[in-house]
Amino acid sequence: MPITLSMGHVDHYDERIARFARQLGLTGVQLHNPVNLDAAAGHWTAADVIALRRRIEDDGLTLDGLENVPGDQFLPIIHGTPGRDRALEHYRATIAALGAAGVRLLGYNFLAGYVWRTEMRAEGRGGARVTGFDLDQALRHGNALDYAGLSPAGAYPELSAAELRANHEIFLDAVLPVAEEHGVRLSLHPDDPPVDTPLGGTARIFTSPESLIDIADRYADSPAWCLTLCLGTVSEMGGQAAVDAVIDHLGPRGQLGYVHFRDVAGTVPTFSECFLGEGNLDPARTLRRLHRAGFSGFIIDDHVPALDGDLDTWGDTSPEAYCSRGRAHAIGYLSGVLDALDSERS
Repeated sequence: MPITLSMGHVDHYDERIARFARQLGLTGVQLHNPVNLDAAAGHWTAADVIALRRRIEDDGLTLDGLENVPGDQFLPIIHGTPGRDRALEHYRATIAALGAAGVRLLGYNFLAGYVWRTEMRAEGRGGARVTGFDLDQALRHGNALDYAGLSPAGAYPELSAAELRANHEIFLDAVLPVAEEHGVRLSLHPDDPPVDTPLGGTARIFTSPESLIDIADRYADSPAWCLTLCLGTVSEMGGQAAVDAVIDHLGPRGQLGYVHFRDVAGTVPTFSECFLGEGNLDPARTLRRLHRAGFSGFIIDDHVPALDGDLDTWGDTSPEAYCSRGRAHAIGYLSGVLDALDSERS
């Protein structure tokens, strides 16, 4: 099967998102902790997921997957704090709901402190706005920003790498059997930024190709575990060589769930996000390698630069900001490369 392109990382699905996807020639969407789903009960329900899936289908699209339940419901699992057992019960209920709704993919991460940047509006090519990270600046000034734009100072508990690995094992031991029962795959996102230095007192454990290969080996016997290949995050680890290593090891074993197709210029400890084709990776070479490794899932465009007239970089998740020139450029770029590669193979 060919690799397909989906509109991904959508936080708020509405008619504007649907029209944007159709205008760009896409047939599917992937949603990120969507506000459309009510989690007041502590978990998503089958009725709500089914209703959302049918709404998307009525718009002429498919729901390709979901990722990341509300943070306040998942952080007790990551942090190992009181309430973890209850949170695990809720997560198992969410998995069952997705299975009943026919949604087979649920992305997760194990970031104790979310995604961090030291720059949210740096200047990129032609004056486009991009995000960036500098570890020295983060440690010197303590002013790194997480995904929500919050200062991390004192925001997270101190956790060692050993504690996080133990908490991750507890999580998977508790939920993988349920995922296997309901035909849902749980897809791990690597740590972004992938630095071994604790940020805000918390360690990070999925920060290298070796760490991703190790966890993949550990759960190779489970059809319910896979990796979200965030190319930007793995590129931050070591550029094209890091990405190639992960694709070559996990791809042939069917352990790549889906792909976040973005890139950066530079690697840790300092990098900045950028347009496709100007960063560490060769997009066409990477797609060829994915195909040769047996990957036949979907890719999404993920973070994009903000062009003149765009509201913001990925810090703003509203539909108005999402439907941007920068995103249209990324999706058009990827569509063209995929079409060219399909022509090569025909």
